[in-house]
Amino acid sequence: MTQQFQPDSILLDAAHRLSDCGGVEQQMLPHGAGHFPSIENLKEVIRLVKTIIFPDFFDKQRNSCAIRANFIGVGIERLYSRLSDEVARALRFDTERSESDAYDLASRLSAEFISRLHLVKEILYTDVQAMYDNDPAVDNYAEVILCYPVVQAMINYRVAHELLLLGIPVIPRILTEMAHSNTGIDIHPGAVIGRYFAIDHGTGVVIGETCIIGNHVTLYQGVTLGAKNFSLDSHGHPINIPRHPVIEDNVTIYSNSSILGRITVGHDSIIGGNIWLTESVPPGSRILQQRALSTK
Repeated sequence: MTQQFQPDSILLDAAHRLSDCGGVEQQMLPHGAGHFPSIENLKEVIRLVKTIIFPDFFDKQRNSCAIRANFIGVGIERLYSRLSDEVARALRFDTERSESDAYDLASRLSAEFISRLHLVKEILYTDVQAMYDNDPAVDNYAEVILCYPVVQAMINYRVAHELLLLGIPVIPRILTEMAHSNTGIDIHPGAVIGRYFAIDHGTGVVIGETCIIGNHVTLYQGVTLGAKNFSLDSHGHPINIPRHPVIEDNVTIYSNSSILGRITVGHDSIIGGNIWLTESVPPGSRILQQRALSTK
């Protein structure tokens, strides 16, 4: 008679091994005592920001200007509540703060963020305008706001950058990585990006942490604004120093070009496609590939 398979001992052994908090896992655990920030709740934060900044586009109904303040006020109240909870979690996740201290600070930081939200709205509308002005394929502004991945990426980035400036840990990076997953556009929240910023198509664009980008800059798909190399401390760990490019005003960088290191691309320059650039170029430069030579 075949002995009946009994999985209990195997499952119990697996549970015992996997519940061990020693070694590498213990080293990676955060020092704080709180819960991790909730990805689902942060998605709701972004959804609320979208309905506040672009009313009529991302909520369930169109509202007249006469009553719009009421709907936006409700959205702001919900945003404040949800964001305060997640910022408090982030503060406890990252540092040794008491629950009451974390919630007190989270409330003040969330209110400060909301007080800046009109500035975030203003600059996001310049990004929409830049995309509308740069793409002959677009028919109207609604198409840009509803369809173009750069809008989603820039909403997340602009919000994340403001939260980072307020000293809020963890959440800014979560927000930009959410956009990265959805759009293929990878922007570090620490990057500084000016007004009227456009990314056409967008897939594969990478913008590093210490990038500084001016106004009226346009990137195409596959552009990397990255680091050429890293400086290491005495323990072999990378040092967080400026290591990404500075892109001045009115620069266009075409598809699949890599701009690497702490170099400067001067204003009013054009960088052609498939360029590997590791040295600064002066204003008004035109950096293009050599024309193909016939072997005939």
